[in-house]
Amino acid sequence: MNDPSPETALILELALRLARAAGALQRSRYETVLTIGTKSAPVDLVTEVDRACERLIVDELAVARPEDAVVAEEGSGTDRSSATWRWIVDPLDGTVNYAHGYPRFCVSIGVERRGVRRVGVVHDPLLNETFHATQGGGAFLNGKPIHVSKEDELGRGLFATGFAYDVHRSHDDNLASWAAFVKSARAVRRDGSAALDLCYVACGRFEGYWEQKLHAWDVAAGQLLVEEAGGRCSDFGGGPVPPDGNPIVASNGRVHEQMLALLRSVRR
Repeated sequence: MNDPSPETALILELALRLARAAGALQRSRYETVLTIGTKSAPVDLVTEVDRACERLIVDELAVARPEDAVVAEEGSGTDRSSATWRWIVDPLDGTVNYAHGYPRFCVSIGVERRGVRRVGVVHDPLLNETFHATQGGGAFLNGKPIHVSKEDELGRGLFATGFAYDVHRSHDDNLASWAAFVKSARAVRRDGSAALDLCYVACGRFEGYWEQKLHAWDVAAGQLLVEEAGGRCSDFGGGPVPPDGNPIVASNGRVHEQMLALLRSVRR
């Protein structure tokens, strides 16, 4: 593995610090009384903790990296097409879980240099697990190298997916794909955090993950982690993942074509 460039190393250090700081805030407010609102749908929640974590990250970046672009889920960042570096931030991935006291949520920070993913950090504050990756530098969990699983049979695999916020009103709802994987794989999980699902592919806990109707902040860090851990990411047709992460198939590489074939069989 190649050591990151000095600037990439500095950005990684900053991303790790910000993710842990936001995670500490999440942990301090976990299972306390929250102000909960909705965005695009009744199941699309936002809390004051989402906004506080985003403000913490965005404000610090404005001081430490004022020329960088920032795209953040709650909209407080400033995107700049001319910027060399672009931070893509999900301040609290798994808000529905967080609001219900279900312990599956994280902070996700991905950083691009001229459109190429260079740094990915995902921090789970309850398990105190910090995943990070740099382009060409490998993937790590709490500082130790991680790798995707070696399983090559879909039927022996554990998989994950999710459902979009428009699931109540859209017929393009992922239910047929869910059913196909339930019938074909060892087991399927739906845990409500795309970033953590991707990290679990990267460290070999899941063989694969698929989802649609995501956003860049959902996958910016996790996709890099999967790829640097030796896995594969694509769209549903096997091509590159779109910049916004919609759709994405992530795997250990060994079961990827089997996943794509199963998805094709239910999407004809």
